[in-house]
Amino acid sequence: MSHGSARLTVYGRLLIVQRHQQGWRQAHIAAAMGVSRKCVKTWLDRYAAEGEAGLHTRSSRPHSSPSRTSPEVEQRVLELRRRERRGQDWLGPEVGLPPRTVARILRRHQVPYLRECDPMTGEVIRASKVTAVRYERPRPGELAHMDVKKLGRIHDGGGWKAGPEHRQTAKQKRAKIGYDYVHSLIDDHSRYAHSEILPDEKGATCAAFLLRAAEAFAAAGITRIEQVITDNHMSYKLSRDMREAMTEIGARHLFIKPHCPWQNGKVERYNRTIVTEWAYRQPFTSNAERAAALAPWLEHYNTRRRHSALDGLPPISRLPT
Repeated sequence: MSHGSARLTVYGRLLIVQRHQQGWRQAHIAAAMGVSRKCVKTWLDRYAAEGEAGLHTRSSRPHSSPSRTSPEVEQRVLELRRRERRGQDWLGPEVGLPPRTVARILRRHQVPYLRECDPMTGEVIRASKVTAVRYERPRPGELAHMDVKKLGRIHDGGGWKAGPEHRQTAKQKRAKIGYDYVHSLIDDHSRYAHSEILPDEKGATCAAFLLRAAEAFAAAGITRIEQVITDNHMSYKLSRDMREAMTEIGARHLFIKPHCPWQNGKVERYNRTIVTEWAYRQPFTSNAERAAALAPWLEHYNTRRRHSALDGLPPISRLPT
């Protein structure tokens, strides 16, 4: 088990060592794994000094804590808190401790915050913001989420992410190859999705994608899209083409509240799935190779991939047969 604050698991640390042995530069290892160069160097040094044993997690607890508050004082703080139901700023002077120390004692013993408790009885009455209740429309086509994921294109040859043998020349590094824009539409009820790689995210491009996505949905059994929700990007909000496309498919256009991306959460989560399971799942040696892999992955996502929100079934299981 890794430390709670550890950036990598033991397997991740071993992967650093293996890639370094294959000839990867430390900077490239750090970028590929999303860690700092210092982190990479730390585990390489540990491995050089101790072998694989040096990659295992060590406790960060100090060998001794001479300045830690005694158990007797901690019990006094807890008893005073139960009796008086007061906060750290009041409890601290009463027991002769800094308020910050009192706060740590309360957290260490998992004492709930006063704001979560009834002021008269002290019982916890407020639930956490984390909830297991998810919103979900009751039928396919009632609401669809739409968004664009921007991905940097891949140089021919793949670059260092494909391994040391694919390192780029100086000319390739200076070349500006731009971005791919992955447009996606996902059904709220079934999680059935349609995605395309397009050259930009202008209003006309978004509108044309919406019409094609509606056709793809209809072929899968979602014959009508009643509402489409998007963020407030100008290509969605100010585009005449988008308004005409919404009218053509007979859908009402909804917008999320500014700075509240979770209102479009299903497509935002789908974007993360795209990145982890398609775009960065394996090293591609060209942009065309990655683009060609999207359609097979999308077919797998809709028809075979188990979805945790659907009791382990694929999205197509919720569509009319």
